[in-house]
Amino acid sequence: MVLNNQNDAVHHIVPKRKPDWLRAKMPGGPAFKSTQANVRTHALHTVCEEAACPNIGECWARGVATIMILGDTCTRACGFCNVKTGKPPVTDRDEPRRVAESLRGLGLKHVVITSVDRDDLPDGGASIWAETIIRVRDACPDMSLEVLIGDFKGDEAALQMVIDAKPTIIAHNLETVKRCHPAVRPSARYERTMELLRRVKANGAIAKTGIMVGIGEKKHEVFDLFEDLVRLTSDHDGPRDPRNPSRGDPCDIITIGQYLQPTRNHLPIDRWVHPDEFAEYEAAGKAAGIKTVFSGPLVRSSYLADKQAEDILAVLRN
Repeated sequence: MVLNNQNDAVHHIVPKRKPDWLRAKMPGGPAFKSTQANVRTHALHTVCEEAACPNIGECWARGVATIMILGDTCTRACGFCNVKTGKPPVTDRDEPRRVAESLRGLGLKHVVITSVDRDDLPDGGASIWAETIIRVRDACPDMSLEVLIGDFKGDEAALQMVIDAKPTIIAHNLETVKRCHPAVRPSARYERTMELLRRVKANGAIAKTGIMVGIGEKKHEVFDLFEDLVRLTSDHDGPRDPRNPSRGDPCDIITIGQYLQPTRNHLPIDRWVHPDEFAEYEAAGKAAGIKTVFSGPLVRSSYLADKQAEDILAVLRN
């Protein structure tokens, strides 16, 4: 697919064979099979499978999974995403209870819950999100809970419902640099994502975001994104809380990984980003003021999410 638009956001270069540093191990082993069996038994949708994540073997073997709620049909059609789009089926109002009960039996140490975008619902699905979070926290008190949410079209009340439910981490991905947004995330807005992350931090919660590289961005634009992330998501003019010294600080975590084209109908890969460049991004992100930066070819928003949670909680405790 060749994409030409007035923003010149993404250009097509036929990629060569996938480099060796992008070769993931085949999934398998007893721990992986146990998680796989539990997911099947409880009929859970996982992004690990829906998005064909290359890290499924490693994450499931670690006892970490990414569950998808609000169905498996998205109302948006982002150029990079392999989740199906269309008109979602009738919303399952019993889903929060079922998800909580299912997770109670999985024995996970960390879970990421995400969802399709549901622009067809008045609150974007926020009420179901909030109930799911509360029920999961009650059912699995020893498990850390990360939520990867949509932008609710900028609805502040919807976002506040999620914040008030108190998950361990609230994530919302930028996905790409500002210039590439019209092609990569046509229904989203760069500034809206930054404002969402700022509100999360203003409420004293842990905020996380992620981007892909190799989808048409320039290196300097990634550095600019780090600066924007620190500048636009911090809120030092807000009320200070000695019990929560990170309130008002910038976004806590960013993940940076290689874009992989799901099908020929999705945005093309611009280039294979070398591991040295990922190391450069990690150093630059930390230098800009982001506490935790996970950067590497196979990194995804949910990759080693349990480790990210442990790292940021350790930083905040100190």
